Amino acid sequence: MSLGSITSEEKAKLKQLVDEGCSVLQEVDDLKGGLRDTVKAIAEELDIKPAVLNKAISLAHKANLQGAKQDFEDVETVLETVGRTL
Repeated sequence: MSLGSITSEEKAKLKQLVDEGCSVLQEVDDLKGGLRDTVKAIAEELDIKPAVLNKAISLAHKANLQGAKQDFEDVETVLETVGRTL
């Protein structure tokens, strides 16, 4: 199919897809904004950096704590190797 020769039915499908896609992406943005506000409020309440809470949420979502630990160990090894630890 060439975009220059689409039928009216195909055009309607594309329009519906784009409209629904825009709607979904707006919902995602709204939800992310709400989560950001909630994280900020809880972080202030518990005196924790929002970045720490966001990282915990991300790792929990991806179920990747072990991967993060390994990445940190690798970074630590590099820093030790170049003498940049405190």
